[in-house]
Amino acid sequence: MYRFLLSWRWAAFALLAALLVPTMVELGFWQFHRHQDRVARNGLITQSLTAAPVPFDSVSKPGYTVPKDLTWRTMSATGQYDPGHEFVIRNRTEPDGSSIGYFVITPLTLADGNGSVLVNRGWVDSGGDAASYPTVPAPPTGQVTVTGRLRADETPESSGIKVRGKLPDRQFQLINSGQQAELTGGPVLGGYLELAASAPAQGDSPILLSEPDHSSIGPHMAYAVQWWLFAGLVPVGLVVLARREAREGPDAEAESEAESEAGADPAPVAV
Repeated sequence: MYRFLLSWRWAAFALLAALLVPTMVELGFWQFHRHQDRVARNGLITQSLTAAPVPFDSVSKPGYTVPKDLTWRTMSATGQYDPGHEFVIRNRTEPDGSSIGYFVITPLTLADGNGSVLVNRGWVDSGGDAASYPTVPAPPTGQVTVTGRLRADETPESSGIKVRGKLPDRQFQLINSGQQAELTGGPVLGGYLELAASAPAQGDSPILLSEPDHSSIGPHMAYAVQWWLFAGLVPVGLVVLARREAREGPDAEAESEAESEAGADPAPVAV
């Protein structure tokens, strides 16, 4: 009844299933691990954002590379803004929007004399043209205490942004403390601060950047379940197909033989 399973056609079906099932299972685990990574990332960001602020210069120093587990850590710094060395970062998206403009980066000279911290004060709209410096609200004067999120220096490798050609004065494509230290000749602590609050308040200021999303877990778990379901359906589909062929096979063969006999020429009659 099931001798057809020994045919080349069914051997090909079995080989295809043997390839598909482990591949789908592996894809499911790949998506599951991405889900786990996303959950762990969200937990780390939540912990970093809710932690009590620590002084920026207690963690960073000139040339410091911010590790992943400290990214988004809440930091504080006290000093005076240095508007003379302020610059903007081109082609950045408005928070919660689609407009393209600039990030405003103003160095904060630390009160304890340990150097300066690059502070991303937020987003402003583009100027009149690509070569014009945008209109930027002035930073607070005098001593200020800023609180924000620790971010790692941007590089072409980490950001995917390719630095091309010479840009207009005080315009850059990447936020990089090492680059600014070379240009200014002064000590700049590694990484930068993404501003969240200032005392005294900034007043008329760039649009502050939003906190990173740390609540969404994405669709990875759903994708994992889908792949595992597909893997389970492959052998089920083979069984259903085999049973159908076994059930319909003899009937189809008998019907074919009957049609063949009905259509055959009558035997010659002997005279």
